[in-house]
Parts: sequence; C-alpha cells; structure tokens
Amino acid sequence: MGDRKEARDEEFQSFVIGRWPRLMRTAFLLTGEQHGAEDLVQSTLEQVYVAWRRVGSADDPEAYVRRVMINAHARKHRRRLREFLAPKDDSGLVREIADTGDRIAQAEDRNALLKALSQLPPRQREAVVLRYWEDLTETQTAEAMSCSVGSVKSNAAKGIAKLRAIPGLADIVTQGGRK
Repeated sequence: MGDRKEARDEEFQSFVIGRWPRLMRTAFLLTGEQHGAEDLVQSTLEQVYVAWRRVGSADDPEAYVRRVMINAHARKHRRRLREFLAPKDDSGLVREIADTGDRIAQAEDRNALLKALSQLPPRQREAVVLRYWEDLTETQTAEAMSCSVGSVKSNAAKGIAKLRAIPGLADIVTQGGRK
C-alpha cells in the first residue's frame, strides 16, 4: 500500500515539475498577476492531487488539470465585472519566462499585449489565451472551457477582433515575429 502511494506521489511530483511553467503561464494570462497565478495553480494542484489516481490515468492529464484551473478561475471571478491583467505597480513581480518558440514573447512590448488582453471579457480572454497562446485546438479549448466548439469560435473571433481594433497593437506583435 505504501509503495503505491509513494509511486503515485512521485508521478504527481514529476507531472508538476514538468508542467509548472506552462500552468503558471496560463494562470498568469488568466489572472493578470504573479501572485494570483501562483494561488490559482496551487489551488488547482491541491484539487488534482486528491484525485490523482483518476487524473494520472486519464488520456491527457494536462488537459484535465487545465480544465480544473479554468473552472476554478471562472468560479472565483464570476461576479467580478472587470479584471486587471497588468498591476499598477509591477516592479516587484517576477517576470514570466516565455518558451523559446513563443512568437508573442518576441514582441517588443509584451505589456501592450497583456493590457490589451485585460480589456477582453473573461470568456473571450480564455478563448484567445487557450487557442492562440497555448495553441490548443478548438475542441481542446471547448473541453477546457466546458462549452461548445461554436462558443470557442465565437469568443475567440470576438476577442481577436477587439485586439485588432486596438491602435498599434497589431504592429507591435507583427514586428516581433513576422515582418
């Protein structure tokens, strides 16, 4: 019995170590600040650990964890009218380290993009972050958001349209990746 628990704990620890940067990035994009992202990931992992036997044997444990995180974020911020993605004083924050292949990381001004994301309603932001930043398929995004593929398409399209309408944002992003 103890050997199985130890093996399960090691499997969970390995999962957390391997996925921590990506989970933190997603949480940061959803919450808009480092401490909120850390809290969201920690509370998500607490929930997942309790059910790790079931989660670890799932076809895609990362998708399961991502869905738990999005649901936790949605519950916490359901009544909030506006979330701020960029804190007023971010001098003491540890900056997110982007993946080397992340085109958005190549943009000259990430803060402009983060501020633009903060202007989107939560569901549009979730769709944009999961589809375009996390590079999930429409089906994976729909599963993570607990909605239909049509809702993902609609929310992502509306979110992208709002981002494109922000003066200068498209120029900043395209200069970093696709001249």
